[in-house]
Order: sequence, then structure tokens, then C-alpha cells
Amino acid sequence: MLIPLLWLLSTALKSGDENIFAFPPQLIPARPTFRNFITVWQTNPFGRYFINSTIVAVLTVGLNLLVCSLAAYPLARLVFRGREVIFSLVVSTILIPFQIVMIPLYILTVQLGLRNSYLGLIFPYIASAFGIFLMRQAFQSVPKELEEAARMDGCSELGIWWNVMLPATRPALVTLAIFTFIGSWSDFLWPLIVLDRPEYYTLPLGVAQLAGSFSLDWRLIAAGSVISIVPVILLFVFLQRYIVPTETGSGLKG
Repeated sequence: MLIPLLWLLSTALKSGDENIFAFPPQLIPARPTFRNFITVWQTNPFGRYFINSTIVAVLTVGLNLLVCSLAAYPLARLVFRGREVIFSLVVSTILIPFQIVMIPLYILTVQLGLRNSYLGLIFPYIASAFGIFLMRQAFQSVPKELEEAARMDGCSELGIWWNVMLPATRPALVTLAIFTFIGSWSDFLWPLIVLDRPEYYTLPLGVAQLAGSFSLDWRLIAAGSVISIVPVILLFVFLQRYIVPTETGSGLKG
């Protein structure tokens, strides 16, 4: 799994006179250089792309955590007619490929006037069936005694959700945040469809522009790719310790 990443980093660090297609592959550059990164950053608005991706990813994570946890709470802790049917219908939407709903989503986005905007990039990912499923499983693992004690103290359902459920399921929230951030940060298809103004381009679109800007100079394309994946790797390294407790507590392991 690490070999492609190492090869990508090696290509980005190679100078112009090194053969990046040599066989056997040379993973360690003979003369490492950061010139490719400097060239990519100076000749393209990668700073703007980075800011756009950060804004979209952070807002997507925040809204997704809010909506999914609010939707999952009644499905996990409240008793009402049709609860299991609603949950089954929500989970079944995971089976629908994005390509099927892509055109209706685009039409709706245009009708709402969200094309070429941050909100238009976030719109399809405000809620997710996987997020609702994950949070429901996490909420069901919280002892009922905590909920009953809060209710006896006069806490409302919204207060129980905020003061009891969310703190008790912090690992699940972090896990959902990681998955949502990675999906939003690396998304290419939806921004390509909904954007035609370069000032709103995200990093995946910016890296795609390098293929035309530099006539397939793979060193520069690799440098742009490394810039785009570093935040995801850092996020996963610092927060991955929360994933195992979440899988164990929610019944997702194995």
C-alpha cells in the first residue's frame, strides 16, 4: 500500500534529468530537489485551491456531524411507529451509486442558485446514510441509565442529545469526521460538475489542471498530488486512534 505513495513522493522530488520511468524503479532520488513543489505553487493558485478545499471540507464535516447525529438520535433512543422502516430506508440508500443521483442533484443545485459557490459544493454531503447508521449504532451503545438520569434532572430530548449522547460517543464523531473530511477533500467529480469558475476550484481540480498546464510533466503533477494528500495523511495519523474503539463499540468490527 505504501509503495505507490513512496513512488509519488520520489517522483515529486526528482530533478529534470532523472528518468522517472526507469526499470527497476528508483525510489530514492539521486539528487532530491523541492523545485517541483516551488514551481507548482508559484505558477498555479494552489494557495487559493488549498483554502477552498479547507473551507469546503470543514463546513462539510461540521454540517454532516450535526445533521447525522440529530437524525440518528430518535432512530436509536426514541420509540415511535415506523422507526425501523425509516432506518431501513435510510440505510438502503447506500446501495444507490452517486452517478444515478448526480443529474437530479445538479438540476436542484442550479435551481437553488448554488452553482459556483461553497454551499453548492457542500450541498450533496450535508447528510449521509453511513453517518446516520454509524451514529445510531454509537447512540445505542450508551447506557440507558445516563439518559434516564438526565431526564430525571429535567433535561429535554435536545439537551440529552447534546449533554449526554454526543460526549459519550466522541470516538464515533471523530471517526465520522475523518471519513467525511477525506471524502470531501478528495472529491473530484462533483466539483468538476458544479464549478466553472477557477476561483472556487478545490485541490483535486487544481491537480487536474496541471496535466494541461505542464503537458504531462509527471514530476510537477506528482508534486501537486503530494501537496493535496498531505493534510489527509496528517489528519488520519493524529486521529486514527479513535477508529478502533468506534468499530468495537458500534458493532462494525469484522
